Amino acid sequence: MNNFADGIAQFRRDVFPAKEKLFAHLATHHRPETLFIGCSDARVTPELITQSEPGELFVVRTAGNLVPAYVPGADGVAASIEYAVAVLGVTDIIICGHSACGAMTALAEDQDLSAAPMIADWLRHADAARARARAAAAPAASAETRVTTLVRANVVAQLQNLSTHPSVAHALADQRLSLHGWFFDIASGSVETLDDAVASTVSAA
Repeated sequence: MNNFADGIAQFRRDVFPAKEKLFAHLATHHRPETLFIGCSDARVTPELITQSEPGELFVVRTAGNLVPAYVPGADGVAASIEYAVAVLGVTDIIICGHSACGAMTALAEDQDLSAAPMIADWLRHADAARARARAAAAPAASAETRVTTLVRANVVAQLQNLSTHPSVAHALADQRLSLHGWFFDIASGSVETLDDAVASTVSAA
C-alpha cells in the first residue's frame, strides 16, 4: 500500500497539474465514445494500450473478457453495458482478448477447477468459443497456439453474446453503434483487429 500512497502523491504533484483543466471539465461531463470490455488481467491496461485520456473510455473488465448473453434480471455486466449504450451513448464497443490469458488457458488445458466452482461456472460463458476453437485447431498444435486460437474464438463468441443485449441490438439496428474485436499480444505490445470475424458476428446477430 505504501507504493500506492507514493503513486497518489506523484499523481497530485506531477500529473494532475498538467491536466487540471481536463479534470475540471470531467467533474461535470461524462461522455466517453467507446466502451472497452477487456480481461481483468493486471497486464492488460486499456488506457495504456490505447493511450487514451481520462474520460475517453468506459471500461468493463471481467475474467476472460466474458460477456454473458442477455437474460432478464440484475447483472452487473449487463447493467454496465446498458448504461454505456443507452445512457452515455457510446458509438463503439471493443472486446479485447489477450495472449497468455489465464481463463482461456484453463479451458484450453482442461484444468481441474473443482476447487474454484465460481470460476468454473463463470467460464461456461466461453463454451461456444471452446467448441469453435477445438474444431479449428490442428491436432498437433502447441499449447500456446491452442490458447491463442481459443482467445480469438472467444472474442468472437463474446461479441455474439453482446449482440443479444437489447440496448446493443437496438443501437446496432439503428446504425448508431459499431462492434470491434481485438487481440492484444503482451510480449510484443501489438494489437490485432479481428474485423472479418466481427463483421460475420454482427451480420449473424
